[in-house]
Amino acid sequence: MSDDLSQRVYPEDEHLRQLQKDPDRRMTRAEWEREESQARQAAHKKHEKVQHDRDVQQEYDRKHRSKHRNWKKIFLWIGAGVLALLLIFLLGYLPRHEREKKAAAAAKQREQEQPQVEVMQVKRSHAPGELTVPGTTAPLTEAFIYARANGYLRQRFVDIGDHVKKGQLMALIDAPDLDQQVDQAREQLRQAEAQEAQQQAQLALNKVTWERWRVLVAKGVFSRQDGDQREADYNTQVAVVASAHRNVESFRANLGRVIALQSYERVTAPFDGVVTQRNTDIGALVGTSGAGGTPLMPSSQNPSAGTASAGSTNTSGSSGSSNQAASPSTGQAQGGPLFAVAQFDKLRILVSVPEGYASDIKTGMPAQVFVQERSGKPIEGTVTRAALSLDQNTRTMLTEVDVDNRDGGLYPGMYAVVSFVEVRGVGPITVPGDAVVVRDDRTSVAIVNDNKIKIVPVEIGRDYGPSVEILSGLQEGELVITTVTDTTQPGMKVRPQQKQEAGENNGQGGAQTNKVPNSGPQQYGDQSIVNSQGESTNQKGKPGQGGQQQNNQQKQSKDQVKAQKKQQSKESSQ
Repeated sequence: MSDDLSQRVYPEDEHLRQLQKDPDRRMTRAEWEREESQARQAAHKKHEKVQHDRDVQQEYDRKHRSKHRNWKKIFLWIGAGVLALLLIFLLGYLPRHEREKKAAAAAKQREQEQPQVEVMQVKRSHAPGELTVPGTTAPLTEAFIYARANGYLRQRFVDIGDHVKKGQLMALIDAPDLDQQVDQAREQLRQAEAQEAQQQAQLALNKVTWERWRVLVAKGVFSRQDGDQREADYNTQVAVVASAHRNVESFRANLGRVIALQSYERVTAPFDGVVTQRNTDIGALVGTSGAGGTPLMPSSQNPSAGTASAGSTNTSGSSGSSNQAASPSTGQAQGGPLFAVAQFDKLRILVSVPEGYASDIKTGMPAQVFVQERSGKPIEGTVTRAALSLDQNTRTMLTEVDVDNRDGGLYPGMYAVVSFVEVRGVGPITVPGDAVVVRDDRTSVAIVNDNKIKIVPVEIGRDYGPSVEILSGLQEGELVITTVTDTTQPGMKVRPQQKQEAGENNGQGGAQTNKVPNSGPQQYGDQSIVNSQGESTNQKGKPGQGGQQQNNQQKQSKDQVKAQKKQQSKESSQ
């Protein structure tokens, strides 16, 4: 609606219009005033309506313009905010991005400046499908004959190498003290028997006397009290006779005891076998604690016989059969056996099976035994016993393999190689020898974790030369620094470089393939015959001494590693 002044209505105009419509009409002044008044009222109402419409239109226009202005403000503020955010983003992100690029470049440069170390991933060595271990032969039955009587050796009827039968006399001991004890026991027994006979006679007299008194008391010749006294005397004598009889039995038992001790003057063989040791001689003082010599530990009872003493040579002694010379008598009984007797019809091979193969060793499984004297010809054997427990020092299980020796071609104490064909074991964890160091008096290796060096203590096992067996302290998958120097410190940032695997056939980790030893005498003196753990492939030795060399190597492995690492550390620092 718009304000049109031309449309305004006035009374005069209305009157004229009415006259124009009806020019012939004549009105009175009252009618004219009334009509004029009505016309004025109608005009006023119309004017009010027009004014109202104008006000409504103005209010509408005002509100519409205000709403439009609000949206414009909103759009303006949004645009300003977007521009501000964009400006902030450009002003903040771009410099930060530049800083990050510079920091990454600096980090890359620092990384390139960090020392590079060669590492290898820890994993178990490949375990071949056959286990070959060294061992030593031992008799199936072996007895050490000790003296049971104190005295001097009067006669000796056997020597080393003699075959004896069960109960055969081997030596006589002169024990005059025992002989005198036997004579004294006999005399004591005779005296006790005489006393018993005397008491028996007195008992017979008391019995007759009591029977007479009983008749007289019944007739009233003597009083009942006198009869009771005679009866008590008889009962007392019965007890005295019983005591004398017990004394006789006691002295007879004592005589049997000393006679049994006297029988120990005769040293006899406990079973059929061969005399392997003679640690005494005629005139030597012997006693219940042993002979006047220093005997050998029984090979079948020696826990290290399976791995260490297989090839040790003998030195001459009083009998020529012990590993050390028997010490002379000192005038009193000393510890040790007089003789050793063993059966050779069947021998057992004592071997130490590594931890990774222990669970595969079963009683009754076949095995092949190789000895130098058979020129590489295998001897069939059978696993008869297994300890089912590991030695905590060597992490090996003692196992016995029995072989038939009725032909007598094998002797106890010989070095042998036992091959278990049906074994599928787990190889050990090994690291290069240069990776093992001694830090703070502890054997340790250096590993890399998140590009930082960490020194971890480990427990080492066998030393294979280029590599060392790790018993504990490392897990598969860890990265070990292959060469550790004095500059290798814990917490130092480094760049690890994975070492190219040299393969499992280079001797590292004891992963070499074990085969049945070839024939020839040199094969058994050469320590290239090793177990599946890969022991010393090029260590030479005299025939028959391989087991001793191997034992010495095992005992000194830790000391050698420590000494080598200390020497390398000194050279690196220089």
